[in-house]
Amino acid sequence: MPKIVKLILQNSITVMVLVIILMMIIPIPASIIDVFILLNMALSMMILVITMSIHEPLEFSIFPTLLLMTTLLTLGINVSTTRNILSNGGNSGNVIKAMGDFVLQGNIVVGIVIYIIIVLMNFIVINKGAERVAEVAARFNLDAMPGRQMAIDSDMGAGLIDDVEASRRRRKVQRESDFYGSMDGATKIVKGNATMSIITTMINLVGGIIIGMVQGGGDLQTVAQTYSIATIGDGLVGQIPSILVSTSTGMIVTRAVAEGSLNEDISREFLAQPRAFTIAGAIILLLIVVPGMPIPYLLLVGGGLIGVGIFLERKMKEQPDFAKSKEVFGDGGGARTQAAPQAQAAAAQEAEAPAPEPVQEADYYKDVNNVYKLLQVEPCELDFGYSLIPLADESMGGRLISRIVIFRRQYAQDMGFVVPSIRLRDSSSLGTNEYCIRIKGEEVARGEILVDYFLALESDQVTHKIDGIDTIEPAYGIPSKWIRPENREKAELYGYTVIDPLSVMINHLSEVIRQHAFELITRQEVVRLIDNLKQTAPELIEETVGSVLTYSMIQRVLVQLLKEGVAIRDLETILETMASAIVDKGVSPKDIDGIVEQVRIALKRTITRMYTEDGNMRVITLDADLERAMVDSLSKGENGFYLALSPDILQSVIRQVQDGIKKFGELDQPPVILTSQVMRTHFYHLIAQFFPNVRVLSFNEVASNVQIQSIGSLKLEDRDTA
Repeated sequence: MPKIVKLILQNSITVMVLVIILMMIIPIPASIIDVFILLNMALSMMILVITMSIHEPLEFSIFPTLLLMTTLLTLGINVSTTRNILSNGGNSGNVIKAMGDFVLQGNIVVGIVIYIIIVLMNFIVINKGAERVAEVAARFNLDAMPGRQMAIDSDMGAGLIDDVEASRRRRKVQRESDFYGSMDGATKIVKGNATMSIITTMINLVGGIIIGMVQGGGDLQTVAQTYSIATIGDGLVGQIPSILVSTSTGMIVTRAVAEGSLNEDISREFLAQPRAFTIAGAIILLLIVVPGMPIPYLLLVGGGLIGVGIFLERKMKEQPDFAKSKEVFGDGGGARTQAAPQAQAAAAQEAEAPAPEPVQEADYYKDVNNVYKLLQVEPCELDFGYSLIPLADESMGGRLISRIVIFRRQYAQDMGFVVPSIRLRDSSSLGTNEYCIRIKGEEVARGEILVDYFLALESDQVTHKIDGIDTIEPAYGIPSKWIRPENREKAELYGYTVIDPLSVMINHLSEVIRQHAFELITRQEVVRLIDNLKQTAPELIEETVGSVLTYSMIQRVLVQLLKEGVAIRDLETILETMASAIVDKGVSPKDIDGIVEQVRIALKRTITRMYTEDGNMRVITLDADLERAMVDSLSKGENGFYLALSPDILQSVIRQVQDGIKKFGELDQPPVILTSQVMRTHFYHLIAQFFPNVRVLSFNEVASNVQIQSIGSLKLEDRDTA
């Protein structure tokens, strides 16, 4: 017996659904129906409270299924009560009788009118509205999925999130789409329940009167009184849960832009507008001029609202303003913080306190050691205007430092190079919304962001235009618009990719660092990488570094690899290949390009992965005639061979490369040009100054399991044709 009880408890939901279905078939005593009616009301109230307490719809993801179950329970109760009303002379339990007596109050007409009003209110207002909102939300959420997926891929590509967080966000996007799709169908169930309630009421009233007069032999007034009480009571006990569930449905599908629970959002947003209380109170007081209005009540309500408004406005003025941020960071770049290379524990130590300046600057620089401090050049710097200080100040909720830490970690995992500390400082020479990125003391990029806006990136999937401030996304040059936060959801539904201001700056910073990483790998950083490798491959370091390979040689090879976007994470393979190229293949230690080519071949899997999508690599190839002409034009100089193409051929090649790059616009990979191993280095040096983001690969660098698809070819054009 205990095992049976345990099994029933484990499958309680299944048992409950079966019991509800049986209620429609098996006659149920009125006393038991009373219990089910009360349980139905309690369950509906619980659902309403939950929908008002959650922060986002996915916290109550079972809601669509729960709607079906509650609707099924209500229908089961309606069938059972209808059976009892028609077969027991209008008697279907104490709950129904009490509700009917309470609403009718001895007047059948008034009771029926009140019941009709409740039914129509539920059916026309709440159900129709919730159904429409759910339908629109489902369609727009589905349309916005590609843009939201692109935003996730953009954040992951910029190193702002890792693979785990990206997977979590993708699952959330998919769950939201499934949820709103289910809600679109679930609202039809709620609407059907309201319709069925009206039909059941008509059956109870008309059928009961006919049965009472024909089978019971009673007079019309007595029969109408008896069955009206039962009908109105039965309708109400069904409509009350229906209204609660319908209201819950409307709430959960209209909370797309909520940030907290309903109570928190209403309290926060209402209390943040004290002027609304004051104006509303003043208008209420003006109603005193209307003859016959209850003046005491007007004074009570209007005066109370004005009092609340004045109290809230004073409370807001007493709160600290944001002027203190200027004291924290200074006004001339005196404050600074560095993004630590460690994880979050070190991030807490990022923000350095401003160094106390001596009273007399001349006295300070009398010490020659202080003068030498002026000669230090930071590898990376990020200067920003005064309005952007809250993004970096952790005491004000700024997340710039933590995002830089995430990017550094992701970049180290992807490329095998640790980005040095980034100096952050405010600058009075910049505009309030501007920021400037410096590499080794020199400005390499500049941008402008609006802290109180979101950036909506345009794409081919945009279905409607949205109002905003036109701009250009600084990292990739994409046409964009700065939009207000309240228009964010609308922009995503229209097909825009929407990102916050901090992500705009981080994306720009990360892209600049990727492009200039080869400038940041100093001799000291090479020593650190070698020391780190020594912990796992001490024999390799002992045999090669210092005897076959020098730190200078290793640095030059790593610089060239990073310059062409090749990851140096597999440093062990790189050093082994370099040593093998010099010792076994006779490559001169001075021929860095030759050594780099051997390393690139050894890293073919890494290189292939970076430019492959679904096992396919789209490339532009070199025509045999053009490659032959290039080989013939090779000339030897002091630093080795170089291409000496005629101006006509060079101009033709540059033009064809520019046209070929446009074909990669719709592909999810950077432009790739495929050449022979002999010409790869020379062709790269030829076009690098014009197209630094174009990757030049040789056939020997492509893994054998990849399908190469040529989407264009560079040809040797005749002078007349060109």
